[in-house]
Amino acid sequence: MDSRIVNDTFKLGFGLMRLPKLPDGSTDIPQVCAMADKFIAASGTYFDTAFVYDKGRSEEAFRAAVADRYPREKYTLATKLNANMQCSDAESARAQFYTSLERTGAGYFDFYLLHCIMRGTYTRYDDYRLWDFIREQKEKGLIRHTGFSFHADPELLDEVLTAHPEVDFVQLQLNYSDWENPGIASRECWETARKHLKPIVVMEPLKGGALADPIPSVRKIFAEADPRLPLVSWGIRFSAGLEGVITVLSGMSTLSQMEENLSFMKDFSPLDEREQAVIRKAQAALDENRDIPCTGCRYCTDGCPMGIPIPDIFTVANRQRNNEGFRQVREYNIATTGKGRASDCVACGQCESACPQHLNVIEYLKQCAERFEK
Repeated sequence: MDSRIVNDTFKLGFGLMRLPKLPDGSTDIPQVCAMADKFIAASGTYFDTAFVYDKGRSEEAFRAAVADRYPREKYTLATKLNANMQCSDAESARAQFYTSLERTGAGYFDFYLLHCIMRGTYTRYDDYRLWDFIREQKEKGLIRHTGFSFHADPELLDEVLTAHPEVDFVQLQLNYSDWENPGIASRECWETARKHLKPIVVMEPLKGGALADPIPSVRKIFAEADPRLPLVSWGIRFSAGLEGVITVLSGMSTLSQMEENLSFMKDFSPLDEREQAVIRKAQAALDENRDIPCTGCRYCTDGCPMGIPIPDIFTVANRQRNNEGFRQVREYNIATTGKGRASDCVACGQCESACPQHLNVIEYLKQCAERFEK
């Protein structure tokens, strides 16, 4: 990978999946601008979005906050093509690329990914000849580096990387919570990428925010180790210190989150041996308290025929499990007002086919209905 594209001394990437919102539901562009300004001033360059994020508003927000306000050499941009969402054939899938070019105003993409490769759906990228398509765009100069984001087992990762050695990098879910989780297999996927000598972009270093506010036993472990360090620093620094990692994406939603992340990533240092031992203690504590490992990506909600806010319900369930004082039914009612409830699930299976974490969503919804709808 061209070393001029990647800032090896600054490994924090600005994830644009969960941008701040105004009361009317629109993106808070002034706050996104302030966040981008802080990021770039600290030497940050890597911005990550996708065609499907926030129904295109994420790419538009990037243009307003960055592309229209900064010279092209000040930033690098990653976006993604999803052949399993918002398209019906090869032509509509390829059209995502050109729409993203227009939305972002970037002129070209430094990093372009085939989005959310996983079992049961990845063959569509072959059927639509999208690997060839992105290679052609790279030859035209519209893409600098090609890659894919991955949500499956290490065996499939090895298969895809063997079939497509031409890709320049891979984006993986790597965090200390999922390091030995067989459903995500962070460690084994990381080892597979290293075997193929592919640079790695990390997504979900905080597991959709779950590790930003971990369970009490984990918070206690980190506080005893060093009360001065932000809780989020443990997860982001763990991932950033892994061999082969070029960027760790953090989906920041507020200016304060940006400032907090910059406080420990501007002058990044990997976890030392003592801190690695603290991480191992936290992993052991998490293994004793797993409930619903949802990251809140919301891929499950777009096609739900009953309009069930599945990630919101799972958040209520997880918070209730780990906080005896949490008002579960009240929060559940707030999360589902005007929307589908857990008991409305018709078990169509759309959510499970879309879930990057491969969760048994239907069964979890049944459990939530029993727990919250008494």
